[in-house]
Amino acid sequence: MTGATFPRLERGAPIASLIQVAGVHDLAEALALRAAGVHAMGLPLRLPVNAEDLTETEAARLVAEVERLPAPPLLPVGITYIADGAEAAAFCRALGLRRLQLHGPVTAAELARLRREMPNLFLIKSLVVRTEDNLPELLDTVRELAPLADAFITDTHDPATGADGATGRTHDWTVSAELARRSPRPVILAGGLNPDNVREAILRVRPAGVDAHTGVEGPDGRKCPDRLRRFVAEAGRGFAEAGQDAAHAGSGRTGV
Repeated sequence: MTGATFPRLERGAPIASLIQVAGVHDLAEALALRAAGVHAMGLPLRLPVNAEDLTETEAARLVAEVERLPAPPLLPVGITYIADGAEAAAFCRALGLRRLQLHGPVTAAELARLRREMPNLFLIKSLVVRTEDNLPELLDTVRELAPLADAFITDTHDPATGADGATGRTHDWTVSAELARRSPRPVILAGGLNPDNVREAILRVRPAGVDAHTGVEGPDGRKCPDRLRRFVAEAGRGFAEAGQDAAHAGSGRTGV
């Protein structure tokens, strides 16, 4: 495991050196993540573009199975484009989720509604880096939603498919680096990360965590144990070399 302490993804707890992998099909894959040293697993559901890896019934069963595992834990994170606060709360309750990553165009009002319904829910909001420089727009989002979100995650937009995430593509890391530097909340880096580029990405962006999806899969579309181990090892190297800057990413050192 990377980092001095295990990142808990709980309200008020610091995030440092987090390693998350999204797109888990079943318990076998979840156990492969855990064995490799991954901290959190992302479960993408109710998606507008990409196919889902499992049904919501299967996801609820998997969340329950993973929550029962002994230490070290593997933290389930729901990933969805739901934009309605009440619907998002119902979704979390149905699946037994305590952590949610929102990728849709969620307004501050709906995020506040979700926060009122589930005050202890750990909320991660996406910041999608597009082909043009949309940094000013993303900084506005950070300013507006930081009082309600616990963390942000940067990801890549694919104009060919319309997907915001799970694209297998990197984006302009200078944008993510600026967001990580100026956000008052921790910023997790996603978008085209794999064992070959994650160390460099960490050193350039100084994020609080990293997230991979297709970059740790084999040709069959399932998570590859060797690629998972390499990803965790290279991410660990990057976080160790980045030192305290990475450990305290998202502290709002310069402000938005």
